[in-house]
Amino acid sequence: MTASEKINPKMLTLAREARGYSQADLAEKSGVSRSNISRFEQDSIQMSSDLLNKIMGVLKFQDSLFYADTDILPPALYRRRDTVPAKTMMQIDANINLYQMNIARLLNAMKKEAVSIPSLPISETGSPEAAATKLRKLWKLSKGTIENLTQVLEEQGILTIVIDFGTERVDSRSILIEDKFPVIFYNKKLLGDRLRFTLAYELGHIVMHTRTSLNTFTDLSKETNSFAAEFLMPKDDILKDLNENLDLDLLARLKGKWKASMHAILYRAVDLQVITENQKRYLINQFNALKIRRREPKELDLVIEKGRLLRDLITTYRTKQKMNMKEIAEFFHLFEDEFLERYN
Repeated sequence: MTASEKINPKMLTLAREARGYSQADLAEKSGVSRSNISRFEQDSIQMSSDLLNKIMGVLKFQDSLFYADTDILPPALYRRRDTVPAKTMMQIDANINLYQMNIARLLNAMKKEAVSIPSLPISETGSPEAAATKLRKLWKLSKGTIENLTQVLEEQGILTIVIDFGTERVDSRSILIEDKFPVIFYNKKLLGDRLRFTLAYELGHIVMHTRTSLNTFTDLSKETNSFAAEFLMPKDDILKDLNENLDLDLLARLKGKWKASMHAILYRAVDLQVITENQKRYLINQFNALKIRRREPKELDLVIEKGRLLRDLITTYRTKQKMNMKEIAEFFHLFEDEFLERYN
């Protein structure tokens, strides 16, 4: 059987997009015509070994990737701040697909059972806040601040994976791999406070939306924001710290206690009707005047939480299979340097 009969054209497209290349880019770098690359990806013509080797040499994945048979996730909802160029989103989507196929392969090889995560749709709980309250009870979390949210998530079997998205405009995406393994991908550029809120946001999406039929008109972002605020800053607890005289000094002190941004605490105070919209606008103007709206004072930065569950799983599997670094990298269709960069 020839290479042209075995190669998976979807994997060729995935590898190209993961590198951020258009078909024209790949054609220029490989010396293979753009029209041929297009035909290869559409599976309309066969690819000779010579042309395939030229393309593989540019894309720099192990040959095994191009023969893998796996499903490709469609584009989905991300937590992001602004409009993002289509090419950037294409590359992010492709890399998340690479991660999900490799993680699925690892967990299936380890014969891991599906992770049990509560399903808390709004149709049953009544509100995002109620869903957050119920989940805290189910997970037996103590009142007040969650000291290490990443640790809580990973203790429940939720993988948290840091990725270089190549932009600050995209924060995160959560998925259920094979409907069994929940994963939250997040941007390596996130500061500690935004990271925690982002993780809580994606947790809300997992428990409220992932396994539920959704109304087309549902404002998913609003629901997940409300869930995250209640999960990180429960109403009954944070109300004791808020008052109508809220100012920047108090916000700064509460940031350290609640491990949330000053902005998040400010908006929480508005949502809980502790302060008015006019007061909020006055404080936002102060943020702007001090130039701390997009970047709060560095001396108030929170420690950036780091997950270790995936690293530990890889180490366990590698040790059990007696794999060296080259072999475990090949298991993930990667060369050693990129494996270490992606999974260290």
